[in-house]
Amino acid sequence: MNTFTLLFALFLVSMLAWVIYRSKVKKSGLEVPEVFPETWRKFLLDKVQFYQELNETDRLLFESDVQKFLKRIKITGIKTTVSDEDRLLVASSAVIPIFRFPEWEYKTLVEVLLYPDLFTEEFNFSEGERNIAGMAGSGGMMSNLVIFSKPALWQGFENKTDKHNVGIHEFVHLFDKQDGEVDGIPSIFMKHQFVLPWMQLIKTNSEEMLAGKSDIYVYGATNPQEFLAVTSEYFFEQPALFKEKHPELYKVLSDVFNTDLA
Repeated sequence: MNTFTLLFALFLVSMLAWVIYRSKVKKSGLEVPEVFPETWRKFLLDKVQFYQELNETDRLLFESDVQKFLKRIKITGIKTTVSDEDRLLVASSAVIPIFRFPEWEYKTLVEVLLYPDLFTEEFNFSEGERNIAGMAGSGGMMSNLVIFSKPALWQGFENKTDKHNVGIHEFVHLFDKQDGEVDGIPSIFMKHQFVLPWMQLIKTNSEEMLAGKSDIYVYGATNPQEFLAVTSEYFFEQPALFKEKHPELYKVLSDVFNTDLA
């Protein structure tokens, strides 16, 4: 056997070993059991209100969606550990906005990073003006990433009355991105004739928010994409109250997310 043949044979062997190795690696860094663990189920019942209010059949679907997400998406802690419970909250945040779209997934997402605290626009979580709780990629180095402050992620599920959930907020940005652009107009789910009325609702409600005449978090008046994300947090966290206070917005978001939670 000449040198070239030997090297080529070694190359094929190494490639085969790599393929076998990659086929066994779970991208999430977590061995995802085929049968949903009872401990996971109890955790979701305790922390995830959306899951609590599902019927038994839909809970099984939710659990299956969580498993699929965890098998596909890597979840990495930066200067912090990542527990099964952390992963379940990330996966639940992802599943909630797309629960009524069983064939849909976040195609551009590759990895979720968990930071130990709030962070700056330069991704610094130890000093500076740290006021960012989450960030979803829309371009550049962030295209395939979502970043969360781990304490903020937990706070979103532990406080069920504040209308805020950073996990849902950031995944709604990715939901919005499904038509190719994060612009606050999820046109892939919104019929064309409703786009202009939706933009008018954004304008009217943003003016009320800026004037202090609305209970919607004023950050939603920043731009249409933040309006969609902020009102979606409210929609999923407090649907009955949202419907009572903002029936027009509730109707639109019910159509967009294909669900009537109230």
